[in-house]
Amino acid sequence: MSKFDERVEKYIAAYKDKVGGKLDEELLRKVTKGLGPSIYNRDAETVSAEKTEMERVVKNYLQKKLGLTGDDLMGSVEAVIEKYGKSERAKYRAIIYYMLCVHHGKESIYN
Repeated sequence: MSKFDERVEKYIAAYKDKVGGKLDEELLRKVTKGLGPSIYNRDAETVSAEKTEMERVVKNYLQKKLGLTGDDLMGSVEAVIEKYGKSERAKYRAIIYYMLCVHHGKESIYN
């Protein structure tokens, strides 16, 4: 199994454990692939609940990658982080991005 596949398996297990519910594993794989080598960096692999980090997610992912605009983008990040578990220290970026993609109905970006 490749290192990439190991990461994806880890994210799938974390999603099922922390979030639960329906998971499109193929979409999660595509979102993870889009993150590139950052998934191998321990610090870059996770998202914190700090305001500056959430602003970075809005700017770099929601606006640049997904092409979203609007006033409540920060609200969607906060909602996803709340659903993941605010007290959870290791909120994997791939899972947060996957959840935001699904939340905003932008799955077609990865097709």
